Amino acid sequence: MGQYLFRLPDIGEGVAEAEIVAWHIKPGDHVREDQPLLDVMTDKATVDMTSPVDGTVVALHGDVGGMAPVGSVLVEMDVTGEAVAAPVQKDVIENARAGEVKPAPPAAAPVNADPTASPATRRRAMEWGIRLEDVPGTGPHGRILTEDLERHRDGGAGPARPGSEKIKITGLRRRIADRMQESKRHIPHFTYVEEFDLTELESLRHTLNDSRGDKPKLTLLPFFMRALVRLVPDFPNINAHYHEADGELERFSAVHIGIAAQTANGLMVPVVRHAEQRDLWDCARELGRVTQAARDGKAGREELSGSTITLTSLGPMGGIAATPIINHPEVAIIGPNKLVERPVVDGAFIARRKLMNLSASFDHRIIDGYDAARFVQQLKRLLEHPALLFLE
Repeated sequence: MGQYLFRLPDIGEGVAEAEIVAWHIKPGDHVREDQPLLDVMTDKATVDMTSPVDGTVVALHGDVGGMAPVGSVLVEMDVTGEAVAAPVQKDVIENARAGEVKPAPPAAAPVNADPTASPATRRRAMEWGIRLEDVPGTGPHGRILTEDLERHRDGGAGPARPGSEKIKITGLRRRIADRMQESKRHIPHFTYVEEFDLTELESLRHTLNDSRGDKPKLTLLPFFMRALVRLVPDFPNINAHYHEADGELERFSAVHIGIAAQTANGLMVPVVRHAEQRDLWDCARELGRVTQAARDGKAGREELSGSTITLTSLGPMGGIAATPIINHPEVAIIGPNKLVERPVVDGAFIARRKLMNLSASFDHRIIDGYDAARFVQQLKRLLEHPALLFLE
């Protein structure tokens, strides 16, 4: 009988750690080769981890919601034959089994004279203004994990108060929280709101839908996508990523439009790639496909990454105005609000018109207020006179 130590493998793309989002086994279980062990989530995707060997589970290392560095031991198994993985230090295994957390020493003395942490953890510590030397690490060999930073910042989690409960934020919900926090921390947002008269556009949309045959039903979003494609050549800085670490703006000729979609697992942003190569119907078809894949939990990495600008719409719940948060590292996000019918003064008459406020947020480091206003006004012109969308 030997021991096998299943470690978090190098997932690639510069990933230094991953969050444990689900365990599929428990101590005492007999597992077979290729049987799922756990799911982990990185900034890129959720990855299933399967067993490379047959064996009996002895111990699991890591709680759901915890961060595991690449190379750390996740599962100990007894296997037939000799050990097939190099063991880690005995004290690391024993501490992991016991769930031991190093106690914080007195404040006057440094906690961790020679701290080790992943690049992502070090970056987060710098963003939060935390000295790694002051943080006790609970990872392998005293490595500092993201939850160690959170525990240090929050001063330790206390018990829930009477009449309340504490729910650990894990998985996609935590990724969403981290991305929103990163966006607001790094990007100086400003939001521009304008009223659009979409009466003509709505008339055109209903006419096209009435005769669409086997084509997909048109919502307003494909028209917004067509308008963005028309405007990008005149506003190249809008369809871009800003890489603050390098001080570089990366402008794209291709228009990959992220569509903020609410799913059972939280907000996701599936991507309609190469919108500049699609007509109105093809935009609608691809929009339906990627958003449904996201809602069904079947969207792949290619469908959930790589957007260059984002559209976010709450449809009938869109309200009067919003302050959309930019999808970092993009520099703009466009948010159509609720479409309503209201009376409008038209010369000497009162007319019924279909109006919508549009809320757009921009990265003020890249987009000046004047340019943002010009962009929104051009967007307004195209959508209020929809024949312009189809003129070359």
